Amino acid sequence: MPNKKLKRVAIFVYLHREGIEVLIQQMIDFCDQKGITVLLDSYLQDFITEKLQKTFQNIEIIQNDNFSADIAFSIGGDGTFLSTAARIGNKKIPILGINSGRLGFLADVAMEDLTDAFNAILEEKYTTEERTLLHLETLDGTLLETPYALNDIALQKQDSSSMIMVEAKANGELIHIYQADGLIIATPTGSTAYSMSVGGPIVVPQASSFVISPVASHSLNVRPLIVPDNWIIDLKVQSRSNSFLVSLDGRSKVLNQNTKLRIKKADYTIKIIKPLNNTFFNTLRNKLMWGADKRV
Repeated sequence: MPNKKLKRVAIFVYLHREGIEVLIQQMIDFCDQKGITVLLDSYLQDFITEKLQKTFQNIEIIQNDNFSADIAFSIGGDGTFLSTAARIGNKKIPILGINSGRLGFLADVAMEDLTDAFNAILEEKYTTEERTLLHLETLDGTLLETPYALNDIALQKQDSSSMIMVEAKANGELIHIYQADGLIIATPTGSTAYSMSVGGPIVVPQASSFVISPVASHSLNVRPLIVPDNWIIDLKVQSRSNSFLVSLDGRSKVLNQNTKLRIKKADYTIKIIKPLNNTFFNTLRNKLMWGADKRV
């Protein structure tokens, strides 16, 4: 039976892909046929009006991220998905990621499978996964525009010539004083992103854990560490430049080294829609080519 409750769909798009306007029109036309209201940013409506020389009737413009929808589509790569997740916040709107980029662990539905994926949602042939987020606090009251991260929070040096020192504590107990180019605290979702590129382990999304991974550690015997996600992680940085970069899912801000940080599990989750055949292990095999024998 079709899902009669699907009435409103929000669409977020990375526009810098050839032919993306055709895909957007396909989605809007599909929604129009089903009597579904489409929510768009004003710049996206202007884009499709200019490119397609066409206006659409069943469209609502998103104002100041104050919106409600039954589901959200993120069309782009994982960066677009992370941006969409930041805008969804605690609205509890499930997100489906459509991959118009390259690798894509979060945006893992191919563009050519969009119609099938949409029909699967209408027929309720999908699962919804709850993904943990990180919450960052500055203990000196420094304001952060969006203090949440679905993938990771990374501390990085600001200059190219010297390391930073990061004192990391878990529930008040010293873990280590890292001397490195940076330090990454990742969720299971983010374990296949920046953390994996520096040698961190892959963690299944359902695991209740965080991964702490140094970036180019000065000590070769300092390895990535998995900790429970109900622990509180406190971080203190020392840097020759007296400042450092903190990045939340790629959104960077320069902080003074006197700014102490606290990271803990967020009080809400992000819901991700998965068609029934799109499992985590299928994604690993397809994206990382597990089991593929490249020998001639």
